Amino acid sequence: MIRSMTAFAQRKIQGTWGMAVWELRSINQRYLETYIRLPEQLHGLESAIRERIRKRLSRGKIECTLRFDLTPVSGKALILNEKLAKQLVGAAQWVKTHSQEGVIDPLAILRWPGVMSPTDQDLDTISTELLVGLEVTLNDFIIARETEGSVLKLLIEKRLTGVSAEVAKVRQQMPAVLIWQRDRLIRKLEEAKMQLDSNRLEQELVMLAQRIDVAEELDRLDAHVQETYQLLTKKEAVGRRLDFMMQEFNRESNTLASKSINTNVTASAIELKVLIEQMREQIQNIE
Repeated sequence: MIRSMTAFAQRKIQGTWGMAVWELRSINQRYLETYIRLPEQLHGLESAIRERIRKRLSRGKIECTLRFDLTPVSGKALILNEKLAKQLVGAAQWVKTHSQEGVIDPLAILRWPGVMSPTDQDLDTISTELLVGLEVTLNDFIIARETEGSVLKLLIEKRLTGVSAEVAKVRQQMPAVLIWQRDRLIRKLEEAKMQLDSNRLEQELVMLAQRIDVAEELDRLDAHVQETYQLLTKKEAVGRRLDFMMQEFNRESNTLASKSINTNVTASAIELKVLIEQMREQIQNIE
């Protein structure tokens, strides 16, 4: 299944302990890069989160964010995160000093995420529930990638059809091109009043045909089209292999253009390069 590297997913988790929101978003990247943002009391989850993402995804710049809000338990003592509270007070003092207005609201400081936490909340249990929620969010995220990937697949297949059409067009024109070039060579010899024996003339024509023969390039382009179709049906990540195929397509189209002695063949070579570039741009977003 073709997957895009651009996607977004969000999942809310409600529990007796409160509410949390997972967010996953990604853009294209040559390798897998993961950026994780967690509340201070849950920083211990980072390695587990990173490992789960690594197992499910292979490419892309991934941003994983967890917003976490614990519900205070009635009648239970709260723990004050003094270090965080002091940092917030210091930041508020600095703002007040430079703006010359406003007051520091102690309750606003206490309401800041991570400053106060209940004493009896079992973070191990909460962490387990959060990781289950992350797996569900990853499922949604992968579905979003696959949905966009199916659109990219259709766009690439449309360009592959165009490549095959141009290859067929050039293949159909080549016999006429060879006859035209043969007549052109004979006409130039006649204009120059040069006489060549039949064997020498045939040798020159064979050498000319070899120089402008593009059958091998056309065969390879057809083979690349079929290989690309097969890659698009595979279940694993194929973005890097598709990118390599575009390099092979470009190599053959460049050779075709360099051998061209006919405006129609040149036009087809240019159209091939346009189609290949359009595919390459789409493939940059494929995992």
